[in-house]
Amino acid sequence: MVYGEKSQTHLIDTETPSVARMYDWLLGGSENYQVDREACAELLRIAPSTQHLARTNREFLRRVVRILAKDLGITQFLDHGSGLPTQDNVHEVVQQFNPDAKVVYIDDDPMVLAHGRIALDANDNTLVLGVDMRDTEQIRHATGGFLDWNEPIAALFVSVLHCLPDTDDERDPAALIRRVAGQLAPGSYMVICQLVSDDPAVRDGVTELMAQATHNNWGRVREHHEVRQYFDHLEILDPGLVNVVEWRPDVPAPPVDLRPTDWVEWGGVGRIPT
Repeated sequence: MVYGEKSQTHLIDTETPSVARMYDWLLGGSENYQVDREACAELLRIAPSTQHLARTNREFLRRVVRILAKDLGITQFLDHGSGLPTQDNVHEVVQQFNPDAKVVYIDDDPMVLAHGRIALDANDNTLVLGVDMRDTEQIRHATGGFLDWNEPIAALFVSVLHCLPDTDDERDPAALIRRVAGQLAPGSYMVICQLVSDDPAVRDGVTELMAQATHNNWGRVREHHEVRQYFDHLEILDPGLVNVVEWRPDVPAPPVDLRPTDWVEWGGVGRIPT
């Protein structure tokens, strides 16, 4: 089921690149337009490893939700900036271990909402919210009868915070993370990773490209220390904050000298202390 969809305000813009559709193309999907593919081509020119990172990031998402559901017993998930449905979505992974596990997908991209309505309408344990992920009070209200906020929840911010700009108010990414963590019950988990780079040319080039391409519907490629601050006051699970290919891999991670050097997906998992 889909909450918050308003047809008059959710028109699909086929002239402006969409981050969700670009990510779909990078993953080999077909739900994208020429404008998205052109933006991806320019992105790959600046950061050639972009497509590789998109795929390793998706593998990280599958691993982390499997571990949360299977090994840590989490039965409630909030997927912020969920993007277009692809193979092994969060609900498909976690409901293998617990068919009653509940998953909330949060996104305000109109194509994501349209696909969510079609793909998930028959699954009573999924909910698609057509709201901005920063509207935490609206999310809490909309999920009040669906999730039990007194029990642990896994809040997912996987490869999405770089889409949010820095601000001086509660819509700032760091403020968003603090607010969501403050809403969750003890024993809940925060899964956070985003694109980071040590190369100022990559950081500035990608940020400028994406801001122009998406009409400023974008944030910023950040540095490691900025992402590290998102985990303040959380108990960080082993192996700590890492390139996501190193987070409990199913197969050995590639040697460091064979990994991309332009930018990486970097982060980890934190637990709300009891």
